Amino acid sequence: MPDYALEAAHGGLVVGIDEVGRGPLAGPVVASAVAFTAPPSETLSALLDDSKKLTARRRMLAYEALMADEQVLIGIGAASVLEIEQINIAQACYLAMRRALSRLGRVPDLALVDGKHAPKLPCPIKMVIGGDGISLSIAAASIIAKVTRDRLMARLAMRHDAYGWERNAGYGTAAHMQGLKLRGVTPHHRRGFAPIRNMIEAEAHAA
Repeated sequence: MPDYALEAAHGGLVVGIDEVGRGPLAGPVVASAVAFTAPPSETLSALLDDSKKLTARRRMLAYEALMADEQVLIGIGAASVLEIEQINIAQACYLAMRRALSRLGRVPDLALVDGKHAPKLPCPIKMVIGGDGISLSIAAASIIAKVTRDRLMARLAMRHDAYGWERNAGYGTAAHMQGLKLRGVTPHHRRGFAPIRNMIEAEAHAA
């Protein structure tokens, strides 16, 4: 379970940053920056973990608890499909992180960032591999980003109902691939990603 040790050891305002949506074939990448202005309570801490390890219900409980806590600062940022195509997915992730941090409302003394490749941020950075299972701030950021992106993809699914985005969040599941065969590529698909690029090229050759 993640804890508050990294944050407490540094002192000052420490923010956790994580992104969601690096791998899907459709939709934006979403990042979140979360900082606790005081150590989180035991009740809140017990709700937090790597968002991928949580059930949808547990994730929503954690999300709501974070959003309701006045001692939690939250920033959310995204990079669009067009931006992913223009600057590549890695740079789009960093762009989303910078946008999330800019919306936190304060410049932190340290950013704990999940992963091993550091984005350019206006504050000191500590990279934490597997950070969403180590740091409560990063775990909180992973939950906020995951719930935010899942909701966005569910809204897009209401307009594009063949792909199952409300269930697969744009990942290349069998249902999503079947939808692509039936309905083709939408403006929300990432044309630079191999399965989509190959489909577009195959259609062009067939024509």
